Amino acid sequence: MTAVAELYTINKSLVVKVREYMDQTGTTITEIAREIGFSRPAVSQFLSGNYKAENSDIEEKISAYLAAKTGEIELTATRESSLPAKPGFFESRDSINILGVCQSAQEYLGLGIIVGKSGFGKTHTLKYYAKMPRVAYVECDDTMGQRDLVKAIERALGIPTGYGSIWERVNGIREFFNVNRGYLLIVDEADKLVSKYTQKKMEILRGIFDQADVGLVIAGEPKLEGLIKGYLSRFANRVDFYATLRGLSNQEVMKYLANFNLDDEAMQEMIARATNAQTGCFRLLDRTLNNIMRLSSAGSAISSEMIAKASNMMML
Repeated sequence: MTAVAELYTINKSLVVKVREYMDQTGTTITEIAREIGFSRPAVSQFLSGNYKAENSDIEEKISAYLAAKTGEIELTATRESSLPAKPGFFESRDSINILGVCQSAQEYLGLGIIVGKSGFGKTHTLKYYAKMPRVAYVECDDTMGQRDLVKAIERALGIPTGYGSIWERVNGIREFFNVNRGYLLIVDEADKLVSKYTQKKMEILRGIFDQADVGLVIAGEPKLEGLIKGYLSRFANRVDFYATLRGLSNQEVMKYLANFNLDDEAMQEMIARATNAQTGCFRLLDRTLNNIMRLSSAGSAISSEMIAKASNMMML
């Protein structure tokens, strides 16, 4: 247990620098979490001295964030620096399909639907595309009400949060899109907005799409497709572009790991982890690799035993 704990020692100077930056600029933990793609509790735990295995790359992300904001050289100088780098953005068949749906929906102001299991890289790819000009990204959760959804869209667009009725605020959003043509609105985790009891939040999205010059991409778990067909027939009839994520293939896993020195047994183990029909996914592959990079040294071969240790770190 002691050895594992040492692997997750916080870079104290980075924490101090971040705290100083927050004090000087008034930046909040929530704002940092949103920009680096982590949850607020994860960032809060990091800044309080906790370093959980599921957040194994948070230090790197925070360091890069601080460097971008202040112009200072990144502070992380871990053993990973001497190891091969992971692909910055991996072009799998799924990610290419996601980007294709987004690009087409934005270009032709159409409606796109993307469905895929959790961990297949859907959110990561959508956030990657959301860095493009005139793209607004909203991530939903189960606690969202109608006003919460409208407020999230307003924030994503950078327009003032309204204080009128939902109808008035939705009209404001439609007016924004009609004046600023060429926008794409991405609504991720949209399956959390609809149930057999209510579809009002999805009707808000339909109303925006029907009456504004904007492309719309709705993404979520596989059940989203059934929810749209079962409860939102008016949405289903409008779909222009569609993608179902299939997960990584054996060849894609090998390509993702091409820069790393894996023996044959280790490679087969990583392929099995990433492509298993029940539990395999890109997220599991990436998290396992992050922990392997913390355990290995430059030039050393990655073995099945090392993969097992990396997996145990994720269970702590």
